[in-house]
Amino acid sequence: MKTYMRSLTSALGLSLWLLPVVVSAQMNHGGLHEKSPSKAVAVLAPTEGHKAFGIVTFTAVDSGVRVVGEFSGLTPGKHGFHIHEFGDCSAPDGTSAGGHFNPTNMPHSTPSSGKRHIGDMGNVEAGKDGTAFIDYVDTTISLSGEHSIIGRGLIVHEKEDDLTTQPTGAAGARIACGVVGVGKP
Repeated sequence: MKTYMRSLTSALGLSLWLLPVVVSAQMNHGGLHEKSPSKAVAVLAPTEGHKAFGIVTFTAVDSGVRVVGEFSGLTPGKHGFHIHEFGDCSAPDGTSAGGHFNPTNMPHSTPSSGKRHIGDMGNVEAGKDGTAFIDYVDTTISLSGEHSIIGRGLIVHEKEDDLTTQPTGAAGARIACGVVGVGKP
């Protein structure tokens, strides 16, 4: 019974990690929706040895994509926050998510820069209680098309993104990882 439960738990966990990628693939091939998604969500879980959690929603608005996130289990201070190439959080340290999402081959920079990785989201800043909240509109990311963030990884890093060091911002280890999936409108 224990072996069966362990196998079932492993299969369920893998299914939950792969679901946003499958949904994204179906959407890109006309499977689920005929129109572009208006909302996406990522639930972040801690990588091995860390305690960070988060939930981030991405909502299409007239001026771009509104990004709203709540985080807990962080050390006080700033933490790099990026969209990564792959929607794969299977590695214990989050490295399976690849590098920053950068299909336009731009330098690492600030979220407000015209020349940046699409995945450059800046920093989240945790208070003394280890929680952080963000709410802003990003004019570079997209929920559809060639540069869509759907199916990509979302990472919170252990250190502050210095917004200049190439290509990562010197933000350190990946302490939480999630996959951006299509959200309920």
